[in-house]
Amino acid sequence: MSDTATLITQLRILLQLTRTEAQVARLRIAQARDGEVRRELAENATNADRRSRRIAGALRDVGTVPDPLTPTLGRMTALLRGALEQAQPLDEALLGDLALEHQLLDRARYLGALADSADLPAVGELADDLVTAHTATVAWLTDVVADVARGAPAALQASPFQRVAAQVTQAVNAPGRAVSGGLDRAAGTVAAAQDALATGRDAAVQAAESVAHQVADATSFSNEDTGTAGTTGSNGSAADAAPLPIPGYSQLGAQGAIAAIRSLDDPDDVAAVLTYEQSHGDRPGVVAAARTRAGALGSGS
Repeated sequence: MSDTATLITQLRILLQLTRTEAQVARLRIAQARDGEVRRELAENATNADRRSRRIAGALRDVGTVPDPLTPTLGRMTALLRGALEQAQPLDEALLGDLALEHQLLDRARYLGALADSADLPAVGELADDLVTAHTATVAWLTDVVADVARGAPAALQASPFQRVAAQVTQAVNAPGRAVSGGLDRAAGTVAAAQDALATGRDAAVQAAESVAHQVADATSFSNEDTGTAGTTGSNGSAADAAPLPIPGYSQLGAQGAIAAIRSLDDPDDVAAVLTYEQSHGDRPGVVAAARTRAGALGSGS
């Protein structure tokens, strides 16, 4: 029973995140570089809708129904992301998309393991299809982020607001910049706003997941303690004991943490920060940045 209850929880969260994924794909259509990319994004949104229906069907097959809050949560999270990311450069917005896809991929793999344990082959087949779809999307987004980093023409282009945000970020972070007092204060204010919005976006995604967990708990037939809190505490203690390569990392906001991670050149240092982040704030944008940096250092070795 506990395996089935956990499986139902993961199906509910996957449903919410998949509906968010569909909304994000539709938001990205306006940023497509050409018609071919627009058609691809529209197809991605349609496929995400199809996956949502399959997940909802799987929930019915295991004896429960999708909660009525899930569609609203998906729309609200996507709209919030769309509004907040306009105060960020394009690469930060794409890192947020990449973090969402990594969550979907990781949870789909976990769902497959739960389905095997519960002897539910139909759910296992669904999980395999989800893994295939999200693996392809992660690869596509990784290529887009790499194109943006190289300054090459990318499949997605920045909105006017994102271009302004990128210019401000470059001005704030430029080495040896000579900025007048008033402009310096204004740039600092905008940078602080970007950091706050990035943190808000991460918190919104985490809050949506928390609601999905609460709905699943409320509709489950068991109130037994699974003991996950003790595991988290253990992970946190181990991470706290290891010194981090970034001084004062625990005090950094999302934007500052991402910038610091990008300055790391040792894969072991990146791994240490990633482990700490996942056992503490677990901010999706920061986790995605660490994974991307680890991949870049690995490919460059």
